[in-house]
Amino acid sequence: TYWFEKAREQIATGRLHAAGLVATNSIRGGANRKVLERIVDMTRIFEAWSDEVWVNEGAAVRVSLLGFGPFFGVDRNSRLDGLEVEEIHADLTAVIGLNLTEAKALPENQSSTYFGLCLAGDFRIPGDVARSWLKLPNPNGRPNAEVVRPIYNGSDVTNRWVDRWVIDFGAVMPEGEASLYEVPFNYLAEHVRPVRAANARKSRAIYWWRHGEARPGLRKKLDGLSRYIATVETAKHRVFVWFPVAVAPEHKLVVIPSDSDVCFGILSSRLHVVWAVRVGGRLGVGNDPVYTSSVCFDKFPFPAGLTPRETAAGALSGLVADKIASAARRLSELRENWLNPPEWVDWVITPEEEKAGFPRRPVAKPGHEAELKKRTLTNLYNARPAWLNLAHQELDKAVAAAYGWPDYTPEMPDDEILRRLLALNLQRAAAG
Repeated sequence: TYWFEKAREQIATGRLHAAGLVATNSIRGGANRKVLERIVDMTRIFEAWSDEVWVNEGAAVRVSLLGFGPFFGVDRNSRLDGLEVEEIHADLTAVIGLNLTEAKALPENQSSTYFGLCLAGDFRIPGDVARSWLKLPNPNGRPNAEVVRPIYNGSDVTNRWVDRWVIDFGAVMPEGEASLYEVPFNYLAEHVRPVRAANARKSRAIYWWRHGEARPGLRKKLDGLSRYIATVETAKHRVFVWFPVAVAPEHKLVVIPSDSDVCFGILSSRLHVVWAVRVGGRLGVGNDPVYTSSVCFDKFPFPAGLTPRETAAGALSGLVADKIASAARRLSELRENWLNPPEWVDWVITPEEEKAGFPRRPVAKPGHEAELKKRTLTNLYNARPAWLNLAHQELDKAVAAAYGWPDYTPEMPDDEILRRLLALNLQRAAAG
């Protein structure tokens, strides 16, 4: 972004007529895109290849190539991905009347998403170790279940959970109180404290028994809930899942602290997923969509009366909300039955886990280990069987009805959905 801005400044002062630069394709999204917005506001992008494979001496990335400035030696329109277009937007799209970079953050969506815990140290332990600690006494008379719990990262969502647990002393627990949970504390003293002592961030060295980013705001929002919604920040398929509050989310998960089936349904619908994939960035050789909350969530116009602020206020009633909630529950139930079919799975829990309120764990029945290993969300959405399509279509229909779109069908083009959502975003933003 430095070199793009440097070239733009030289064009602005008349020292340069045009520039051509290559960047990773993340230049199109998030905070990076601001430099392209400044370029488009001042001049024009006359040539762009939005998303190309770039291989150089074994390194493979995805890149965007751009030419911009007032001068171009050929008398023609701008050209995007080899095709002439009227105008190239800052997100390197060119659909007339659909400039999603114009979308505004909406007040009713603010402070509704969080990253999961950033551990910044060796806080994770295997499940069998954690379960053995749950049985141990402490001098304060408190169980280790208060500071040890299951944790999920991105791959645990897209694949299957590998039975990792985490030591979690929260965001404010002082060292003296933490030391009373003897075995977990001593483990961190051995494995985390020596590394943290050399950490450049002073707070991490001082508070070595706490996570690097303990997310006090998220913890406050989760207080009083029984479950929350999460999605993997970077993943091939944009899928939302439920987690019990007793389960910790790691930092590659984006957390929506809501227990509302309506909110879950709207986020899981095609209408939101199309928006999130288009406005979010992409990352890696696989070019996987990134859920950038500041644009994917904060700028997404939820249906009137069903915004995050309203769903957080309590249970929603009415036929429209009920239909979304019912379709969302059905989708979640069908996916769970496919991921963990009762014919292949036993649900197990120790007395200590049950007492602490931790969820049961699916364990493959003898002879079904290999089959169960293949039952992942990624494989499910790669295959997209008919029942999954139909469940999503039923949910999409209910969400479209909440927007007042009686003409919605599964054949409605993505661009038409985006046009309507952008218009609603701009209307809401103008109304304040």
